[in-house]
Amino acid sequence: MRRVVVDLVSPRPLWSITPEAASTIRRAFGRGFDVVEINSATSSDGDGGAGSPEAATAARGAEVYLGYGVPPAVAVAALGSLKWAHSAAAGVRATITPEFLATGAVLTNAKGLHAEPMGDWAVASIGFCLRGFHYAVAAQRDARWTKDEFTDGSVPVREFGGTSVGIVGLGGIGSAVARRCVALGMDVRAVRRRPRAPRPRGVTWVGAPRHLVRLATRSDVLVIAAPDTGATRRVVNDAVLRALPRGAYVVSMARGSLLDEQALLMHLESGQVAGCVLDVFSAEPLPQDHVFWRHPRVLVSPHVSAVSDRFWERETALLVDNIRRYRRGARLKNLVDLDAGY
Repeated sequence: MRRVVVDLVSPRPLWSITPEAASTIRRAFGRGFDVVEINSATSSDGDGGAGSPEAATAARGAEVYLGYGVPPAVAVAALGSLKWAHSAAAGVRATITPEFLATGAVLTNAKGLHAEPMGDWAVASIGFCLRGFHYAVAAQRDARWTKDEFTDGSVPVREFGGTSVGIVGLGGIGSAVARRCVALGMDVRAVRRRPRAPRPRGVTWVGAPRHLVRLATRSDVLVIAAPDTGATRRVVNDAVLRALPRGAYVVSMARGSLLDEQALLMHLESGQVAGCVLDVFSAEPLPQDHVFWRHPRVLVSPHVSAVSDRFWERETALLVDNIRRYRRGARLKNLVDLDAGY
């Protein structure tokens, strides 16, 4: 029997595989496959990849592994037999280890599955910034009625229409953000690794990563939506933030490693950056003594921009499609470029 390990039980109920999804996956593999479901919880945070002793034991001789990342112990146990691994997380940096590369297996992930909820989150964040909600929330804490400040120009308030939005990364998530912004009348520009690839309708300009400073100069709001790779570490740095129009906003929803947090704080203090909404951080959970918690123009979101009650609907559909493709030897969807890191 060809062994399949399903390691998708998470301590976070929303990300833990449902009985319906598990049953559907088992049926999709059908006869000839021994589907082993791991009951021990594995971390679904970030890129995943924590694993459990139970999973490592079950992975011996496994041909397929479905989990949140691929733990090194699982890769070692499945060496010589593993052909396909799937991560229900979008990030794969923690999976691309020497142990996994030694297996020679193909890797797929959940890229694109989080695009719709994250697109919604990004637009909500942009609205929070443009409509002055940073000031409203701060005033509410102090029971201050700030109608004068909102009507005498002290609090900057803008409309969506005509606002320039720059998007760092135009993959599934960045494209979902772009479509929403275009529909709301914003001028949308972006940078991505392959600038000549097809782009969402209405995006006015797409440049290469080397054009990020140029993008910043035209961005009233800068949205960070690129994957975490060696090439994207602190890509939004002092030079990029300094190039933004004074009073611009930053929305960060990819990985905390892409943003130079110290540079952001400096530009918040100078007024160069008027405010930000941050869902991801260099250290998570965000330390309790971090200045972001208390900064009046920072909204902290606890890495939840992808949260959706439709995740397992989408994840199950992707897995069933790929299982059918795998059984007939067809190309899988969401293949990860192991060299590029996403």
